[in-house]
Amino acid sequence: MPVYAYKGLNAKGKPVNGVLDTESARTLQAELRGKQVFLTEYAEKTATGQSQAVVATGSKQQGSREVTIGFLNRVPLTTVSEMTRQLATLLKSGVPVVDSLAAIVEQTEDQRLAQTMAQVRRSVNEGSALHQALREHPRVFPALYANMVKAGEASGTLELVFLRLADFIEAQVRLRSQVRSALMYPAIMISIAMLVVTMLMTFVVPKLVEIIVEGGGTLPLPTKVLIFVSELFQNWFWLFSLMFAGAIWAFNRWIKTEEGELKWDRVKLRTPLFGDLLKKIVMARFARTLGTLMGAGVPLLTALEICMNVVDSAVYRGVLDAARGQIRDGDSISAPLKRSGHFPPMVTQMIAIGEKTGEVEEMLANVAGAYEQQVETKVARLTTLLEPMMIVVLGGIVAAIVFAVLMPMLSMNEALRNG
Repeated sequence: MPVYAYKGLNAKGKPVNGVLDTESARTLQAELRGKQVFLTEYAEKTATGQSQAVVATGSKQQGSREVTIGFLNRVPLTTVSEMTRQLATLLKSGVPVVDSLAAIVEQTEDQRLAQTMAQVRRSVNEGSALHQALREHPRVFPALYANMVKAGEASGTLELVFLRLADFIEAQVRLRSQVRSALMYPAIMISIAMLVVTMLMTFVVPKLVEIIVEGGGTLPLPTKVLIFVSELFQNWFWLFSLMFAGAIWAFNRWIKTEEGELKWDRVKLRTPLFGDLLKKIVMARFARTLGTLMGAGVPLLTALEICMNVVDSAVYRGVLDAARGQIRDGDSISAPLKRSGHFPPMVTQMIAIGEKTGEVEEMLANVAGAYEQQVETKVARLTTLLEPMMIVVLGGIVAAIVFAVLMPMLSMNEALRNG
């Protein structure tokens, strides 16, 4: 049964929108008429992810060139987290899965998520398991989500699994927000510095140099270098822009290759200041993901395979892949991680203690909490350190330009005074 997202006007003339799964566009209009809603626009979303937008004007339908319903927008993680927590609450209250999904469809304001959940409800109604229905939408529900739901269905603890998923997603959102906040200020300052230097070199410096030359002033070496750089900006800016864009394109192509991704990841992990932060982020994600999956009953080898994609590091993906093979052969979890040399002693020791006491999930949760706290502290320190550094760098560039311009002007004043 197809799923339709619609827009219309209610009996009072106010705009309304929502999602319905019905047999056809004709039955969609009939159902909305029964609700006293005049249909103005709808879009059908098939199971393959394709959509067709239609503008409805009276009984005549015309193709619409503009799709205003946001099918192609990615669903924010915060929205998925809120929906997951709502599902856990409904299931804990004894509401059946299908009815819970129906309530989510009606309550969710995000149109894409509402439509996705309507398709999930349809699949469950047709006999699919919930985790199978979720796997049909990997852009919204990744493998980690579907595997945890599968384990929850098998163990009968689906509401607990959804609570853990909501906590996990919220923790990942917090961690990501902290890292982005740390990188936002340097990115803004670098952009401002490049804009200021470009404006000075293109418009300001040529005018000042022209005045100096016409006044008969001598040009010292710093001013000559400044003039040379300014002429490069004026005459070859387009070439530099193309070269810069080409270099970025080539670099992106290179890091998408297996060899390039691995080499670039090694460089990032060895970078001063940021390398240690990246390692802590990887440890936090690994521990939180593995602990959450194991706590939900996901098999260890499957959990490690999911962790390989979550850590977002080619180096650690290789380490975890090798560890999976050794664990499959009967080794413990901590031993291959320790032998790799990439995991700190605290992580491997905590996992080893958890293996002896049967509390691996709790130990991993402790490790994740500790590293998430370290990431927060590290981000705060980096932000505090980078602010004055960027101001000094930007001030130094502007000061060098001003100095190169003022030197000949001061020499001109000196010559006039002596004359």
